Amino acid sequence: MTSTDLSRHLSSFLPTDQVSTAEDVLDAHASDKWHASALPDVVVFAHTTEDVAKTVAFAHQHGIPVYTRAAGTGHIAGCVPVHGGILISTEPMNEILEISPSDGTAVVQPGVITGELQQAVREHGWYYPPDPASLKECTLGGNVATNAGGPRCLKYGVTKQYILGLTVVLADGQVLKTGGRCHKNSTGFDLTSLMVGSEGMLGIITEITVRLIPHPQTRAMLGASFPDFAAAAAAVQAILDAGTLPSALEITDGFTMNAARDYLGADKLPPGDAYLMIEIDGNTETVARELPTLRDFLLEHQALRIDEAPNEDACERIWQLRRDFSYSLKHTGLTKLNEDIVVPRSKLVALVEFAEQLQQDTGIPVACFGHAGDGNIHTNIMVADYDDPEIKAKADAALDRLFTWVIENDGVISGEHGIGLAKKPWITQALGETSMEVHRQIKQTLDPKNILNPGKFLD
Repeated sequence: MTSTDLSRHLSSFLPTDQVSTAEDVLDAHASDKWHASALPDVVVFAHTTEDVAKTVAFAHQHGIPVYTRAAGTGHIAGCVPVHGGILISTEPMNEILEISPSDGTAVVQPGVITGELQQAVREHGWYYPPDPASLKECTLGGNVATNAGGPRCLKYGVTKQYILGLTVVLADGQVLKTGGRCHKNSTGFDLTSLMVGSEGMLGIITEITVRLIPHPQTRAMLGASFPDFAAAAAAVQAILDAGTLPSALEITDGFTMNAARDYLGADKLPPGDAYLMIEIDGNTETVARELPTLRDFLLEHQALRIDEAPNEDACERIWQLRRDFSYSLKHTGLTKLNEDIVVPRSKLVALVEFAEQLQQDTGIPVACFGHAGDGNIHTNIMVADYDDPEIKAKADAALDRLFTWVIENDGVISGEHGIGLAKKPWITQALGETSMEVHRQIKQTLDPKNILNPGKFLD
């Protein structure tokens, strides 16, 4: 069926301004933040669950691929329409439908920006903790599709811990309701969790009920530099062994520190080849008491310099440095292949040592920083030009070595981004044959015609 035919059929049951084959619209929906790109045949701008259900039922009847996209902030090409077909944009579905402090819940559409939900519930004194780095632009629908994380998942958990219920359009257009408003639910199989992280391959999420918790009274931070990564990693373990559970615990390696010195100026960075950011939150009196105790503890564990942030504004200055690390790596002029691998915390130093050896062996710079508290270290392969076939081959070989090492050391190849196209070559190695077969059986049951996000890791 041609793009024109698709547009004509879809416009017979959807408003014409919600269906587009315009070149600029197709191009804008062809990719995410990874390098892969493919044009859909038509884009449908969904406003309601009914819009999605009608579109998917039509696609199911005619065997047409369906892809779902909102803000396109993913790093795995999870929403790239590799087989063309219909791309459903849920970006217009951006309403916060309800905030209920009495139930500790909020109900949102999938196009709601994560940071906007956080701000809205905070005005009621409540908290939605998941905080991916792109929270000012990413959507709740994308967060659910990839089970997104963020720095504060150490204390508060990732997206799936906050999803109570979903409305999902299945592959034949039927509408499934999972879970609900209750914070405990042992009724039947946990279909809600099955959908979280399914990357649009089992259904299309059109409504989300999230769990809220009371917002902590205050927060504070310490930014500590260390002579090397090993010392910083030892401090991470010591903090947790001492019975302290920070809300965030971020670590940065020497390569990233040096890139930041080049980008921001040498005087803007503390001495040392590793940096640790520790955030604590809770009652005002408790945080005020814990901060100096934690500072003294870090000085006892080889910290070279400690910057204190006792209030919100000061915390933001330290978090801005964390954001500047990403900009610093971009400033190198290299393309950053951002891999969100996870290793057991005891393997943090081994991971960085492996990354240094990988850099020596391949000549490709490797930068490590991220969520030290749960072992989710973003290991960035820094390449000159990923479109160059020779450079791409070397980079892919380096990635293969990285993922193989991670799997052999009891780690996982994705902690918060998902698999998509980016990690497709390694999925069987990561899951094992039996698990892959179970994944395929679930997919076959829910999507027998394989129209939902085809071409990704289950194909």
